[in-house]
Formats: sequence, C-alpha cells, structure tokens
Amino acid sequence: MTWTLICGVLSGTIMYGVPLLYATLGEVVGQRAGMVNLGLEGILLIGASVGFAVSVETGNPWVGIIAAAIAGALFNLVYAFLVVTRRANQLASGLAVMFFGMGVSAMIGRAYVGGGSKGLVRYQIPGISAFPWATKTMFSYDLLVYFAVPVAVLVWWILFRTRWGLSLRAVGESPSAAFAAGRRISLLKYQAALMCGLLGGIAGAHLSVALARTWSEGMSGGRGFIAVALVIFSKWHPLRAIVGAMLFGGAVTLQLQLQAQGSSISPFLLNMIPYMLTLGVLLVWGGARRFAAPGALGRVYSGEE
Repeated sequence: MTWTLICGVLSGTIMYGVPLLYATLGEVVGQRAGMVNLGLEGILLIGASVGFAVSVETGNPWVGIIAAAIAGALFNLVYAFLVVTRRANQLASGLAVMFFGMGVSAMIGRAYVGGGSKGLVRYQIPGISAFPWATKTMFSYDLLVYFAVPVAVLVWWILFRTRWGLSLRAVGESPSAAFAAGRRISLLKYQAALMCGLLGGIAGAHLSVALARTWSEGMSGGRGFIAVALVIFSKWHPLRAIVGAMLFGGAVTLQLQLQAQGSSISPFLLNMIPYMLTLGVLLVWGGARRFAAPGALGRVYSGEE
C-alpha cells in the first residue's frame, strides 16, 4: 500500500506540475522584460475554455491546444497595451485583465459546463508495465508532459544564449540603457507578452483538455498566482522553475492521494498543503542573489517616444 501511494504521488506530481510549469515559464519571460502580470490567472482560464471548446467542436484536442495558445497570446496583448502603450500601473492592469479573463472564459465555456472530451492520448513510459505494482494509468502521460522539460530548456536557451534574449533581459534590467543601445523597448515587451500569453494558454488548455477533460468555471484554482510566486522561487530562471512546478504538483497529488486513502486528517488541512508548502519554500529558500529580480521589474518606462 505504501509503495503504491509513493508511486501514485510521483506519477501525479508530473501530471499536475506540468500546467504550472508552462505558466511559470511564460511569466519568467514576461518578468525578464520588466512586466509583472497578475492577469496570468485570467490567461489560464481563457486557454482552458477556448482549448476545451475548440477540441469538442473539432473533435481534435491538438487543434484545441493550438487555439488556446493563440487565444492566450492575443488576450495578453490587452495587458501589454495597457502597460506598454498606455503606461498604466502593472499591478492594477494585471488584476483588471484577470477579472476580464474570468468573465470571458465563463461566457465561452457556458455551453460546455459538465461536458466531456476524449482529451490527449497518453503514452506510458516504456518498461513501467513490467512492474507488478504498476497500473495502466500510472506514469502514463500525454505529449505536452513529455515536451515540458525540453520547452523549459528552450526558454532558457532563448533568454541566455540568443541576441533577442539578451535584449529582452536588458529591457528588464535597465530600459533606458537598452534604448540608448538601440533596442526597441515597446516591441520587445510586446513580444515577451505574446510569449507569456502563448505558454499560459497552453497551460490552461492542458488543465481542461488533458488533465480534467472537462470545463468548469474557475477551474484554474489559483494556479496563475502560484506561477507568479514560483517565478520568485525559481529566481527568474527557467530551469529552476521545473523544480518549483514539480514541488507544487507533488503537494497537490499528496493531498489528493491522502484523501483517497481515507486519511483521518481534516480535508481542509489537506487542501491547504500545496499553498502552505509554497509559502514555506518562499520563506526558506533565500540565500545567494545570483538570480535576483530584474532591476526595472514593475516599473513603467516612459522615456521612449
């Protein structure tokens, strides 16, 4: 029983951590450009509703994933327009976008509440079925799960090994210096917002199309805010985001497994485990400032005309 519980937690950790990883990677890109997007929760909901609706209507979950990515990217342009073009306060703009996304997603998904979808095909890790304790669903994942770590590595490579990534990080550190060096601040921030929205849309679609295989209003359950916190946890580094996402995914899976096993612990306390763990990690994991926050994070730049 104990070994089955451990394997169930490990298997679920990966599945539940992947949507959070995609969202965190998108937020890392946005914050590297100096933008704190509290509207990420709304982007997840837009991706979840659009992805599920399109997958049901077309019968192809991958079309739904693509549609969700495009919808998330376009929706995040609303936030980019507010903070880049109109130079509005980032926190207030993010909250406005979040509530707007909650309303729009509820309207899009209204006709699909409680509906089902065949979802993405899952492939079991080779060799797992040979073990007697393994079930047909254990360590069985869809392709978005297998792509998650390569995408994290790709984001790291783009940010730290390309000219575009260097320019983006320069904008986040000192937009005045980047502008003096000939960089187009507004264009780079819009590009970062598109990338953030794209990854956020994929994260939302993975929740509805691959994980839950249904749509319900507010199904993101605060994962957008957790992703913002995990950017700090990862010290704005894409590869560290993998650890943070898996840690939170493990906490979610642990409390679900304990409830399924009939644990005597209060279910309310079990539901608090992921969030308590996140707060604890943010409190404890301090130390080196090697990956500190971008210097211009959250600031409105008005020097470029």
